[in-house]
Amino acid sequence: MMLKVPLAARLLPCSRMTGSFCVFLGVRQLCFRKGLLYGFKHCFALPFKSLHGAGQSIRVSRFLCNAACASSMLQIELVPCLKDNYAYLLHDVNTGTVGVVDPSEAVPVIDALSRENRNLTYILNTHHHYDHTGGNAELKAKYGAKVIGSHKDRERIPGIDITLNDGDKWMFAGYEFHVIETPGHTRGHICFYFPGPGAIFTGDTLFSLSCGKLFEGTPEEMLSSLKKISSLPDDTTIYCGHEYTLSNSKFALSIEPNNAALISYAARIAHLRSKCLPTIPTTLKVEKSCNPFLRTSSVEIRQSLNIPTTAGEAETLGAIRQAKDNF
Repeated sequence: MMLKVPLAARLLPCSRMTGSFCVFLGVRQLCFRKGLLYGFKHCFALPFKSLHGAGQSIRVSRFLCNAACASSMLQIELVPCLKDNYAYLLHDVNTGTVGVVDPSEAVPVIDALSRENRNLTYILNTHHHYDHTGGNAELKAKYGAKVIGSHKDRERIPGIDITLNDGDKWMFAGYEFHVIETPGHTRGHICFYFPGPGAIFTGDTLFSLSCGKLFEGTPEEMLSSLKKISSLPDDTTIYCGHEYTLSNSKFALSIEPNNAALISYAARIAHLRSKCLPTIPTTLKVEKSCNPFLRTSSVEIRQSLNIPTTAGEAETLGAIRQAKDNF
C-alpha cells in the first residue's frame, strides 16, 4: 500500500518491520507500522458512506511513528479512543520513558502498553475536556504516572501533578518540549511542541482542515493561538485530538472549491478513510495551503461567505467558524 505524502518526502521500505513503510522528511524519519486494527470487525463492517460523520463509531489501524533526531529516537504511537478521538503514546527509545497525550479512556492505552510490556511515566493533557482526560484516573492508579497540564486548568484536570504555563520548557526524557498557550476552544488549552523531532500535539486547537469550536474563547483568541502554531517551521508534524478530517474537507471545499491543493488533499483523505486508515498526522505546510482557518485572507473564502473585504482576520475567522458550526 502506498501512502501519498508531500512532494518533499520519499517513500522507502522499512526493513525492520513487516508490513510497514517509512517516510523520510529531510533529516527526520517517520516510520509508520500498520498494526492490528483496534475493533477490526467493527471498522470494516461500516459502509463507506458512514465515514463522513464525526459522530460515527470508527476504529482505525494502530500506527507507530519513529521521529529520529540526532542519536536518539522518539516513537509516537496513535491510539484510537472513543468514537473519533486519538491519544498518542510517546516512547523514548534510549531511556524507555513513556508518556501519553490526551487519554480519553484508559483501556486502549493499557492495551497498547501491554503489547510492548511498557510502563507509563507521564500523562500530558492539552485541556480539561473529558474526552481528553477521561483515562487519567485509571492510568494514574495503575502506573503511578504523573499528570501534566496547564496551570489555568489545575482545578479541572483530573489528578494533575505538574502545572505548566505559556513559554515553559520541560524535559520528557531526552526531549525538550515547549508549552504554547492556545486559548479559544477552552481558556486553559495548551499545545506541546517538541522542536527536536519537529512535532506538535494540538489537542482541539488545530485539526486537519479545521480548528476547535469556541466554547470558552473568542475569535480573537483563536486567531492568536493559530498564529502561534503557524509561526512554527512548515515541516512541523501535527498530531491533533480527533479524526474529523473527512467531514472537515467537505466544508473546506464548500467555501474554497477552486483550491487545487485542497482538492488533491481531499481526495487523499477520502482514500484513506475508505480503508479505515487515519488521516493524522498532518503537516503545517499542508494545513497552511488547505485549512480555511489558516486562510482568512483568501478572497474565495471571503466571497463564498459574503465576508466584507474590509473585515479583519478575527472577524473572518469568526464567520468561518460560524459557517462550520452550521454546516
